[in-house]
Amino acid sequence: MKALALHISTFCAAFCTALCPAFSSTAAAAEQAFSLQAATAIASVQPGSVQLTSDVMRESSTITPLDHTAQTEDIWERVRKGFAMRDLESPLVDDRMHYYLARPQQLKLMLERGRKYMYHIVTELEKRGMPTELALLPIVESAYNPLALSSAKAAGLWQFIPSTGKDFQLTQNWWVDERRDIVASTDAALKYLQAIYEMHGDWQLALASYNWGENAVARAIANNKSAGKPTDYMSLSMPTETRYYVPKLQALKNIIAHPELYQLALPNIPDRPYFTSIEKRQGMDVALAAKLAEMPLSEFLMLNPGYNRPVMPGSDNANIVLPVDNARKFQDNLSRHDAPLVTWKTYSVPRTERIEQVAKRLKLAVQEIATANGLRARALLAAGYTLLVPTSAQEAVAEVVNTASSKLRRVSAPAKKSRPYPRRRG
Repeated sequence: MKALALHISTFCAAFCTALCPAFSSTAAAAEQAFSLQAATAIASVQPGSVQLTSDVMRESSTITPLDHTAQTEDIWERVRKGFAMRDLESPLVDDRMHYYLARPQQLKLMLERGRKYMYHIVTELEKRGMPTELALLPIVESAYNPLALSSAKAAGLWQFIPSTGKDFQLTQNWWVDERRDIVASTDAALKYLQAIYEMHGDWQLALASYNWGENAVARAIANNKSAGKPTDYMSLSMPTETRYYVPKLQALKNIIAHPELYQLALPNIPDRPYFTSIEKRQGMDVALAAKLAEMPLSEFLMLNPGYNRPVMPGSDNANIVLPVDNARKFQDNLSRHDAPLVTWKTYSVPRTERIEQVAKRLKLAVQEIATANGLRARALLAAGYTLLVPTSAQEAVAEVVNTASSKLRRVSAPAKKSRPYPRRRG
């Protein structure tokens, strides 16, 4: 599913700046960590808040359900009870264990980052009868960073590339990228893993397929069969990243199984839901949603990282993910909120021009428009390019941000002749 080595890239459509990874890996598989500061900057743009210059991600052919009816005190006990994969014994596993254990604080940081998502992922794995080792896979994929993006444009906790995301119905448009959505991407990733497990009947080969691609693994198996060689994971010829992929997961499994042997204190993650989903049919500013939930914008974005703009468009199946303790606060505050929920509108550029020309005509700050739309300050926009602008903009706008999903498609993509800030290739 992923391509080869991942490198730091810039996510221009939604996030304008990058932050160095909190936990680095080998050149063959470097985890990505994208700037929460940048995402926060986009979501927190307030109309008129930027002054004008002039104003100063097999062992049986079928999966059998796992029974986890016993109550556990923390999530790690529950995770250990669900370990069901055949162990891989290899010097590569020892190598990765040494690597992680030599960096205990960084390992703890990744595990702590998974606090928000671990309960949900473990619960979904158990529903499907899948081994709970897979709850550790986002560490290998993204260092449990939902804003992670690779040079191959793989995004989110589970690192879906655009094409695979489309295969699993993950919406990717101007407004949202569900490859970063916690609930949607987890559902898609587990469906994919289950499908490739049933294809190979072996979890190690399924994991290799997740990283390298099921067709590539199938070809490697066919080549070994033709040569009279074994077809297990360690016997296949594969890229270096894929060769280390399963050993990384096995190393993490070994550490989580017996942390006391390595004098490692795992973060205490309660075995109870961290978040819940609330239906949201109306469009709403991201910053306002965080305010109504009485939580920092940065924390809100870590649970709702899929939005590309400072506005969350509404639809019949749209949800906001909030900590359990904040969900009631959100609903209570929303019921008392009597101001507009959206302070942005869409504006269609009437002719080819630069952002500063649009800003001057609308009497807005250049940086305000650029940040809200994920563009560089001197981007050249083609006629018909759709921008988000504050409702206070003094020139009539083309249309209000529409809450109907059918209407979203009309403004989901910029004009082909536009020149938005290019993505780095890593």
